[in-house]
Amino acid sequence: MIKGIPDVEFANLRLGRRNGAPLHQQISERIKGAISAGSLAPGARLPSSRSLASQLSVSRATVELAYSILSGEGYLNRQNAAGTRVASCPAGPLPQPSERLPQPLMPGLASEAGQLPRLFQLGLPALDAFPRKLWSRLAGRHARSLSFSNMVYQATGGFGPLRQAIANHLAIGRGIPCRSEQIFITAGFLGALALIARTLLNKGDEVWVEDPNFSPARHTLELAGAHLIPVPVDEEGLNVQAGVALASAARLALVTPATQFPLGVALSPQRRSQLMSWAADAGAWVIEDDYGSEFNRADRAAPAVASAFNCLDHVNRVLHVGSFSHVLFPGLRLGYLVVPASLADDFERTSALLPSQPSLLDQMVVADFIFQGHFGRHLARMRGVYAERKHALVDALRHVLGDSFQVEESRGMHVLLRLPPNLDDVAIANQARTHAMAITAISPMGSRVSTGPGLLLGFANITPDTANDAALRLKSLLTTPLQRESRVQWSGHLEDFWSMPVG
Repeated sequence: MIKGIPDVEFANLRLGRRNGAPLHQQISERIKGAISAGSLAPGARLPSSRSLASQLSVSRATVELAYSILSGEGYLNRQNAAGTRVASCPAGPLPQPSERLPQPLMPGLASEAGQLPRLFQLGLPALDAFPRKLWSRLAGRHARSLSFSNMVYQATGGFGPLRQAIANHLAIGRGIPCRSEQIFITAGFLGALALIARTLLNKGDEVWVEDPNFSPARHTLELAGAHLIPVPVDEEGLNVQAGVALASAARLALVTPATQFPLGVALSPQRRSQLMSWAADAGAWVIEDDYGSEFNRADRAAPAVASAFNCLDHVNRVLHVGSFSHVLFPGLRLGYLVVPASLADDFERTSALLPSQPSLLDQMVVADFIFQGHFGRHLARMRGVYAERKHALVDALRHVLGDSFQVEESRGMHVLLRLPPNLDDVAIANQARTHAMAITAISPMGSRVSTGPGLLLGFANITPDTANDAALRLKSLLTTPLQRESRVQWSGHLEDFWSMPVG
């Protein structure tokens, strides 16, 4: 019998070579069990590693390893003179997990991630039209030629060639002259927004947000401690004068000048000028979310607000945010942020503390995709594809639904279907999910502004051949008695989360 340990505790260890587990693990688990059960009291002395090894017919190294593991886990204290003893406050058994996990911040995301597109789903490009073979070839080339320089920590701002490729694209396509050092690669739109908030915001700072607006962006700013000021949007975009009346000293203004979501309007030239003048006078910063700029015209993208600052007598107050989610595919979750040169060093320091970049391989592939001209050709092709699909769906909806519903052919990657006042758009959207449709209600997106009931219908993955069937399925839903559900600020479902590309 080993002092302090009953014989029964180690009897089976002599046969342990047959049960698969390493001997040192069997020894440590047996001692750990005796301690947890109280058979070995705190302070009890264990035999030396040599003595225990002899009695168990194992090597001394095996016992040493078992003792070392137990010591590292807090079960044993090992001292040369005092030998090996049970710790005075040995680690107890691991706490049992609660039967119910806490409710996630954004319910529905985990269960719906990775699903194939549902009918009318927002925030998705035309996946069937993406050049997957070309993309796979570019990715395979980089995967096969991985160098040592690619295996070490990369620059905090992102892959250098990608930053330069984006700078070239912005200078030519968006009229934004900038250096690669001003560009930061982020994990989508929300990654860029988090980087901005961490760099420029203090708790309690006022931030203009469009009303109605994009809920996850609002949540990101609130998590940073911002005090949000909903500013109404009309047919000319953000009402700057209303924003000044509500909070003239706001720190930031988050706007979507090219294609406001969800109304699909563009910021008028007069409002752009007012916004820039306010930012310059107030010392505020404008976050330009460039959502929808690439596809909202048949021939070219709308000018960026950031480009106007470079043409007028203003200090640059614009932080330009772009994302490849709606242009390439959202699984990439790759975005970028362009900051004024005066802020580049500040953002460089913050970026080093926020490890939120996409994988290096993805960054290298996107860089090649741009440099080799594939990106420009893809944009040109997709403008035609989306124009055709949008017109097909609008025509089908008007033909199938008749005059009972108003179909608005707004800018952006969706169609807005206005509902009669007696219909509940939230209940309809919830019912749609049970019919494999991802329809988004517009009414919960307003804070102070009442949008009225309406449905946002994504058209990117609806071909002209399937548009009429899609309209018929929607009509069937609209004429089916609804299972009413309570209204919520944001449903938490993945298709609503992707109402704007965030990544």
